[in-house]
Amino acid sequence: MKKLLLFVLAASLGMMTASVAAEVKVGYVNVEKIMQSPASLETGKKLQIEFGPRNAELQRFRKQVEDREALLNKEAPAMSESDRLSRFRELSSLKLEFERKQREQHEDFNLRKNEEKANLQDRINKAVTSVSKAEGYDLVLYGTAAYVGKKVDITDKVIKSLGK
Repeated sequence: MKKLLLFVLAASLGMMTASVAAEVKVGYVNVEKIMQSPASLETGKKLQIEFGPRNAELQRFRKQVEDREALLNKEAPAMSESDRLSRFRELSSLKLEFERKQREQHEDFNLRKNEEKANLQDRINKAVTSVSKAEGYDLVLYGTAAYVGKKVDITDKVIKSLGK
């Protein structure tokens, strides 16, 4: 009798668990696919436009340093020792300035890139929340998965929501 009662209790718990699990609506978002979407690529273009003039200026400065170095190497044998030393110091100073400007630009670019990435991530989170609430999802997962069926993959809906 006890075994029968335990079996009935276990069976009823199993059915309750199955009915609760059947009610949970799960979704999945492929973040890598979103990062390749037009919304994400637009962020990259924005940074290129913003840093384009600085890149061009840095390239001009690099060319100037290379030209001066080539000229100095060409003229050095005919110069006096003091002139040659003076010009090498000037060239070293220019190289150091170039490296400083290059480092500053790299740091500024990385800072802006991280700001834009955070902004995009915030927009993605809001889009996921919006799609999830609108379609009644109880659980939405990010990241990698071994397999995701088309039924639970809401990535395209999130990308569409980002475009609005």
